Amino acid sequence: MTVVDAHHHVWDLSVRDQDWIASGSPLRRNFTIEDLAPEARAAGVERTVLVQTVTVPEETPEFLALAAGHDLIAGVVGWTDLTRPDAAEELARLRELPGGTRLKGIRHQVQGEPDPEWLLRPDVRRGLTAVAEAGLVYDLVVLPHQLPACAKAAESLPQLTFVLDHLGKPPIASGALEPWAAHVRALAALPNTVCKLSGMVTEADLDSWTIDDLRPYADTVLETFGPDRLMFGSDWPVCSLAATYGEVLSAARELTAGLGTSERDDVFGGTATRAYGL
Repeated sequence: MTVVDAHHHVWDLSVRDQDWIASGSPLRRNFTIEDLAPEARAAGVERTVLVQTVTVPEETPEFLALAAGHDLIAGVVGWTDLTRPDAAEELARLRELPGGTRLKGIRHQVQGEPDPEWLLRPDVRRGLTAVAEAGLVYDLVVLPHQLPACAKAAESLPQLTFVLDHLGKPPIASGALEPWAAHVRALAALPNTVCKLSGMVTEADLDSWTIDDLRPYADTVLETFGPDRLMFGSDWPVCSLAATYGEVLSAARELTAGLGTSERDDVFGGTATRAYGL
């Protein structure tokens, strides 16, 4: 089975700032596909999905061109302003660019929106409809209190696949499960939703996390989404704040060790291949 890393980033600070990275953070340097490739290959990862980091229109064309030149990158989750009236035309334009066939999804930093029901705004809904009509999926980067709006959006747009990044960022460091778990169950009850087994180590204690800390959250999404709607993502290089690339993959394998072979194949490749059309 081809192992797919369904979630990673790259950035070049000489091209543009990543204003979400704190001053002095170890992340405040360049991270390139050439940095990732040997780590991915060493871990047995053969294909990846490159995910947007900033809400500027220039980044997505750059990522598509990068994907066109690297066999490792099988798909791109880009960004476009969903609230613009011509969102459908913009998505079509992106598909015609070099590497445009590797555009598989769209994402917006909903976690930074002050309105917890941003996804339900009429202009956003129009943009989400355009994403569905373009044959793309929509990645959700949200906080737990925004999950109810995610469920409402997914219920109202059954033709669009919604991919929940990082389990919806549960408060792993605190050990609290609720109300996150209840919100996740409601979202997972909708058949057009998928979840990434990603981003856990950076929601845990960065310096002292253990598999036991992660397990209740991994078990929750395994139970609610099932392996056929769950996909591994490294969240590299953000994960490097708490673990190496290999350690993140190893943790995911340990957390899914109780699954059968075909179920593990789904988590580590099949689900991502289907959801993103890789």
